[in-house]
Formats: sequence, C-alpha cells, structure tokens
Amino acid sequence: MNPETDVIIVGAGAAGLTAAQYASRANLKTLVIEQMAPGGQSLIIDDLENYPGFPEPISGIELAQRFEKQARNFGAEFLLAGVKSINKKDNIFVVDTTKGEKTAYSVIIATGSQHRKLGIPGEAELTGRGVSYCATCDGPFFKGKKMLVVGGGDAACDEAMYLSKLTDKIVHIHRRDRFRAQKALAQRVLNNESIEVRFNTVAKEIKGKEQNGITKVGSVVLEDVTTGKTYEEEFDAVFIFIGSDPQSDFVDVEKDETGYIITDQNMETSIKGMFCAGDVRATPFRQIVVAAGEGAIAAHRAAMHVDEIKGEAYV
Repeated sequence: MNPETDVIIVGAGAAGLTAAQYASRANLKTLVIEQMAPGGQSLIIDDLENYPGFPEPISGIELAQRFEKQARNFGAEFLLAGVKSINKKDNIFVVDTTKGEKTAYSVIIATGSQHRKLGIPGEAELTGRGVSYCATCDGPFFKGKKMLVVGGGDAACDEAMYLSKLTDKIVHIHRRDRFRAQKALAQRVLNNESIEVRFNTVAKEIKGKEQNGITKVGSVVLEDVTTGKTYEEEFDAVFIFIGSDPQSDFVDVEKDETGYIITDQNMETSIKGMFCAGDVRATPFRQIVVAAGEGAIAAHRAAMHVDEIKGEAYV
C-alpha cells in the first residue's frame, strides 16, 4: 500500500518546524501534527537573545511564527490533533491520531517535553490561581505583586529576569548552593536589584487564601535545607521552572531511564525510518538552536530513507 504522505512530523516546536521546512524543500509530502499551537517551548520566551542571526532580542512567539511561515511556504501541511500511538507495518508507519489514522514512509518525533511539577501540597489545587509554569503567560496578572520563582536552570533565570520587569518584589529560590544556568544568565539574576536570591531553599507547601470568593495563592512554606528550618511567607504568585519531562509515552522505542528517546548521530531511533529531534531526544544540551539543527538532520535522513523505499536513492 502507498501511504498518504512521505513524512509525518509529530510536534511543531523548533525541531518539528525546522524538520518540516527541510523535508518540504526535499520535495517530500510533509504533514506536521501538533495538538496545540506551533512553537513549542519558544512560545513562553519573552526575549530570545542567543539565537544566531538576531543580534537584537526577538520574542519566542515571533520566532515561532517565522518558523511556521517558512515551513508552510515550502509546502508543509499542518493537522491540529493529538497522537495516540505509532506502529510500523512493513515499510509504512501508521500514526493513530485523535482525528483518525495517518500513514507515511517515515516519522520524525519532535514532541518536546512538558513542565515538571514540584509535587507539593497546594500546587495542583492552585494552578491557574497563582501557580504558573509560564511567566510571559501569567506574569502580567501580578504586576507590582510579590512573586516566588522556583528553579536554578536557564528557564528559571530567564523567567525571573522577565518577571523583574513587572515587579521589584521577587524571591528566587534554588535547592542547591548555586544556579546551574549559563554563567552570564545566572550572574544577571544575581545582579538584579529586584530579585532576592535564596540558595539552599525549597518550597514545601503552597497555601491559598480567599479573595472575592476565589481561593488564590496566599503564602508558601519554605525550608532552608542547610538548617532544616521552615517558615511561611506571603506571596501572590509562584512560578515553577524545575525542568521538564519528555513527551514520549505514546511511542514504543528505545529510551533512556528518564524517558528521553535515544538516537544515533543521524537522529534515527531504534526503529528504522523513525527519527527524533529536539527536547524529547536524549541530548546533553537543550536549546532552540540545538533543536533546529537536530530537526534539519532528521529531515535530511528521513528524505534519504524515503528515497531508498521508492527506489530513488542517489548512489
């Protein structure tokens, strides 16, 4: 049987959109399946200052829009749907989506990762009521208010810097004695007078208070891990950035112990013809520029795979 399309790309973040551009330019019939808005993690970045070619910061949203437009200009098609499973029958991949089955000669997994939760009392109950995982989405609601930022990586420092534009009352905690973010970014947070940094500190519970009949974030129980001392402090919002978990449950392929998909240097997974790129892949460095590069490689190798099946490989 002949599939409906040459390559299906699952996920429309930087990796998926770059793969879509390169696959389409290789004259492959390309379908991108995304269950939310194209752009992935870049949508929550306020000022992206380290993407090559942009000496002046560009918003993550604008960059994502440019990625998408470029992919569409080359002919990539998009489907708004969730993916439930992927199976291979002979040389054809069958992708089971919430809008029916789709088939292709090759598949590229670029589903990225989702925000990790603290798992403390009050977090789930107050999500959307002061607890957030996106500063650019929810920060403006708390302009001038007191906010708590949790985390020590690039994302946490990026978001703390953004929030410092909205208020001068930010407390930034991290469970270790120094940030793991890139040094320049970490130093910027440490030098920011609007941000009070507290190392060796963790959140133990988020408590709510009633405001106009609605329970919202009111305070947080914090612990100094060096002394074991706990104390409660009032906050209007809590922004959590403690890493991410890969969105890979829907596909049965070789993964590492944390669920990230393992590939070779060609981005090919343990299943021939299935490739992977971006934050869902087991990689030592997760950045938009890295995801884009991996997406390009995955599309290039997918094109070679499709040509082999069609008997059109260049030898």
